[in-house]
Amino acid sequence: MLPFLASSNPTHHVLDRPITGLEDTVIFAGETFTIHVVTLTVAAIIALLVLLRAAKSISTGDEGEGMYRYLTKGRVAQLVEVFTLFLVENTIRPTLKEETRKFAPLLLSLFFFILTCNLMGLIPFLDVQHAVGPPVEGQKVWAIFGGTATANLGVTLGLACVAFMAIQYQGFRSLGVKGYLSHLTGGAPLALMPMMIPLEVAGMLIKPAALAVRLFANMFAGHTMMAVLAMFGMLAYQSTESIVVTGAISLVSIIASIAITFLELFVAFLQAFIFMFLTTVFIGQMTHHHEHDDDHEDAYGAVKPAGAH
Repeated sequence: MLPFLASSNPTHHVLDRPITGLEDTVIFAGETFTIHVVTLTVAAIIALLVLLRAAKSISTGDEGEGMYRYLTKGRVAQLVEVFTLFLVENTIRPTLKEETRKFAPLLLSLFFFILTCNLMGLIPFLDVQHAVGPPVEGQKVWAIFGGTATANLGVTLGLACVAFMAIQYQGFRSLGVKGYLSHLTGGAPLALMPMMIPLEVAGMLIKPAALAVRLFANMFAGHTMMAVLAMFGMLAYQSTESIVVTGAISLVSIIASIAITFLELFVAFLQAFIFMFLTTVFIGQMTHHHEHDDDHEDAYGAVKPAGAH
């Protein structure tokens, strides 16, 4: 197995590092621009371009197209439309109700951005750059971007900070200052406030921290496992120097790697959904809902239970 396809360090494709071979240039001086920083930028550009293209394809066409003006054109745009409708109608709207239009853009942006980062981590950009790039200090380690940015705790903490600010913004906006402070005390008596307030503040910080750690741990563990499986063939050859043994172990390793890749593809979608879903739930917990779904008034002002005619 080629050395650039299976590093002796299973975290080689996961950990962030300065851009190799460009540390002393003006643009990439020091550690300001790391591989994950560039990867995040590329992921943001890709997600933006794909979503803009999908929005154009989903929008209603010219009247001259007849009934076809309402059909979404392109498979990618159709996938984006299906994901968006599912997330809005089955996750965001049931939780946020009348606040859906305000927070759907943020929540959907988090989902598609995290999903793009997760999917980019499954593509061997680093291996390709190692193979075709110039050697650095005699080794094939040249790379500008690649890897899994969401396997970086700093990245997931940054995303969690965005979720935290959205949650607290909605708390002040929906509950008001008095209601927000009342939420912090949990309705406890005045004597228990010195104990309740620190616990509630800790809970406010733990929620986004859990989002960050969950996403980081799942992506880091999955990609590290893939790297370990890819190393088996190289380790077998180093230990036995037998082509037969190495070939047999490599075959099993490749089959297992393919299976884990499909699992990681599922995890990429799942973790993006979980991050968005829990952010939605936390925002909903800070939202004061008017119970339009339980009771509504008839034309004469009498209150009718939901479902009554």
